[in-house]
Amino acid sequence: MKSLFSLVLFLGMIAPGLMQAQTKLKAGDKAPDFISRDQNGKTVSLKQFKGKKLVLYFYPKDNTSGCTAQACSLRDNFKELKKEGYTILGVSIDDEASHRDFIAKNNLPFSLLADTDKSIVTKYGVWTEKERNGVKSFSTTRTTFLINKEGYINKVITEIDTKNHAGQILTLKKK
Repeated sequence: MKSLFSLVLFLGMIAPGLMQAQTKLKAGDKAPDFISRDQNGKTVSLKQFKGKKLVLYFYPKDNTSGCTAQACSLRDNFKELKKEGYTILGVSIDDEASHRDFIAKNNLPFSLLADTDKSIVTKYGVWTEKERNGVKSFSTTRTTFLINKEGYINKVITEIDTKNHAGQILTLKKK
């Protein structure tokens, strides 16, 4: 039993992306810090956003229909979201080159983080096992975290309307 526990602990340390995310973050929780690279290779961390309201949105894959609709909703309402004080940051497990292509193709005015080691999706509890046509696999669960200026989660949005995601965020402001 001890060796099984050691193996699980070892795998969790060397390959966090292989383990299913266990964290269930909720409003009021401190947002987990992260360090990653954006589409241009620039290092980005949560600490850089202290004093700003952050829309941290997780999505499965660049250049897919739902992910493109979601990104374009945020793009089309970028000025209004910015007016409300939000900075937008997208996260997927795609690499920097894929993000550069996705941004260029859709004229996105915000950065995307390349979480290729799955450390951020794991910390935020959005790397989950799914089943499709009887086949189980892990992928990113589409989720958005609204993080306040002090680094705490104000809201977790799990039921994403990809075509009106910006509207979902802006409506929360009015409630």
